[in-house]
Amino acid sequence: MTNSRTPPPGLPSTAGELRVSGYLPYGVKVEVRRNLLTALRSGNPLWSGIVGFERTVLPQLERALIAGHDVVLLGERGQGKTRLLRGLTALLDEWTPVIPGSELDEHPLEPITPSSLRRAAEEGDALPVAWRHRNDRYVEKLATPDTAVGDLIGDVDPVKVAEGRSLGDPETIHFGLVPRAHRGIVTINELPDLAERIQVALLNVMEERDVQVRGYSLRLPLDVLLVATANPEDYTNRGRIITPLKDRFGAEIRTHYPFDLDDEISLIRQEALLEAEVGDHLLEVLARFVGHLRESSAVDQRSGVSARFAIAAAETVSAAAVHRAALTGEDPAVARPVDLDAVPAVLRGKLEFEAGEEGREDEVLGYLLRRSVADTARGLFAGLDLHSLVDAVTGGHQVATGERIAGSDVLTALPELPVLHQVAERLDVRAGDPPGRIASAVELALESLYLAKKLAKDTDEQRSVYG
Repeated sequence: MTNSRTPPPGLPSTAGELRVSGYLPYGVKVEVRRNLLTALRSGNPLWSGIVGFERTVLPQLERALIAGHDVVLLGERGQGKTRLLRGLTALLDEWTPVIPGSELDEHPLEPITPSSLRRAAEEGDALPVAWRHRNDRYVEKLATPDTAVGDLIGDVDPVKVAEGRSLGDPETIHFGLVPRAHRGIVTINELPDLAERIQVALLNVMEERDVQVRGYSLRLPLDVLLVATANPEDYTNRGRIITPLKDRFGAEIRTHYPFDLDDEISLIRQEALLEAEVGDHLLEVLARFVGHLRESSAVDQRSGVSARFAIAAAETVSAAAVHRAALTGEDPAVARPVDLDAVPAVLRGKLEFEAGEEGREDEVLGYLLRRSVADTARGLFAGLDLHSLVDAVTGGHQVATGERIAGSDVLTALPELPVLHQVAERLDVRAGDPPGRIASAVELALESLYLAKKLAKDTDEQRSVYG
C-alpha cells in the first residue's frame, strides 16, 4: 500500500537531529506492545469493524501481542481473520524514521545492510532521514502453492551480478517480502498452502532472524512481527504446516463465527452494500438462516459457512427490491419477505454440502429458509392475535405478492384491520411510512400464517397468492 500522506513539519531530518530528539531504535514488537497498553489504559477503541470477538478472540490476541509473540489465527473461511490482522497497523507509531533509499527501510541509527552501514559510516550525523507512515509498514501475502523462496526471502539479482558484483557479494541479493517488511508486520494468509520447502525458509527468519540465500548466509537482525492465518482442517488434520514452524509461533488463536444473533445482524448491516431499504426483520431472517446452515448436518462444516454468505444474501435481497422498484415504479425501493426467495438459487454455489446430499441442496436450503422466517416471525409477533387477518384472507381478500407487485397493491388487497397496525408497530413501522415498508411487515405476518398452516399459498414463476 502506498501512502500519500505528508509527514508533519518539524520532524528531524538528519541522523544527528534524530539522536538529539530521542528517536532511539526499538523493536516493532516493543512498539506494538507499548501502543497497545496505551490504548487499553485510555479506553480507546482498537479494533474497528470487528464484531463478536470482544470477549473471546481479542483478549487472547492482545495478550499475545503484549507477550511479543508471533501469531497464527485458526478459523474457517469468512471469520474476519484478515481484517483483524490488518487492524494491527493501528498499533504502530504513525511515523517512523528510515534511511531514504534503503532497501529494508532501516532505522538511521541502526542500519543492518552493508550499503546502509557504509552510508552511515561515511555521512555520520549528516545522514538524511525520511519518515514512513505506519500503513506502509504492513505487508500481506496470500500463500499459494507456486510461491517461491525468492518471493518471501530473496534471491540473487542477475542485474546486480551483470553490473560486476560477484555472486558472493551480499549486495547481489534482491530481498523478498519478509526482509522488506523489516521494522513492520508481515501477514501470510492461508499459511498451510505454502509448500513445505518454502515453510522451511521461514524457520531462520522467525527464530534466528537471519536470511540465507543461494548457499551463503547474510546475518541480518531482522525486526518483524509475523502473523498468519490458517484453516483448522489444514492446520491440524492434513499436517501441512511443518512442526518446527508451528513451534516457532508463540500464540495460536482460534477465531469463530458470531455467537449472538445480534452480532450477526450487526455484521451484515455493517458490511453489506444495500441499495434498497432492508428492514431489520429481514436481516434477522438471514442471520438465523446462516446460523441454521452452520448447524446443519447436510452442510460441510469443515469448510464453514462464511459471513460473506450472509452479506451476499442481504445484497441479493436488496437487489431484488431494486429490481421490483424498476418494474413497478415504486419509490423508495423496500425489500419484502418475497425477496428472500432469490437467496437460495443465487448463493447455493457458496456452500459445500456433504457427499450424501447430492440433489437435495434446494430442498435443504428451502427448508432452512422457511424455518428462519418462522423463527423470526414467532419472536416479533409473540402474543399478537392474528385471527382477524386470517379471517379476512380466507374470507375472500386474497393477497398477491411478487417481483412485479408493488407494496401499495399488497395493502389495497386487504380491508382496514386494527391488527395490521399492530403488526407494523412490532416492526417499528408507522402509518405514515411508505407503502413498501408497511407491506413488508404485513407480508411477514402472512408468510408466518402460511408456515403455521393457517393460510394457503399458491406460487408460480410470477407471483405468490395467499388465500
